[in-house]
Amino acid sequence: QVQLVESGGGLVQAGGSLRLSCVVSGVSGRIFSRNTMGWYRQAPGKQREMVATMTSGDNTNYADSGKGRFTISRDNAKNTVYLQMNSLKPEDTAVYYCTMRTIVISTPYDYWGQGTQVTVSS
Repeated sequence: QVQLVESGGGLVQAGGSLRLSCVVSGVSGRIFSRNTMGWYRQAPGKQREMVATMTSGDNTNYADSGKGRFTISRDNAKNTVYLQMNSLKPEDTAVYYCTMRTIVISTPYDYWGQGTQVTVSS
């Protein structure tokens, strides 16, 4: 059974930093390394939005809101993806979700973690 478990969220003052981690279990390192990993977030009353993604070839994509402040990375040996968040702003407050996109019989399928709360105080 595939599971994604996020950690690292918490309460931080504006301008501070947090590093989120997401450990994926239930897949081999080989499979993990082939999948696109991502971070999404959802603030109260808002739709879930993409924060950052990283492909198996380490190509990254960031939402404009996080460019220059957020960095996604992965450690395939540990089945882990990270999100380093610097210069945090109150508008970054949200539940952050880790995702893994895999291909099943040519069809993309997304696995999601349970989320970790990030709260940025002003």
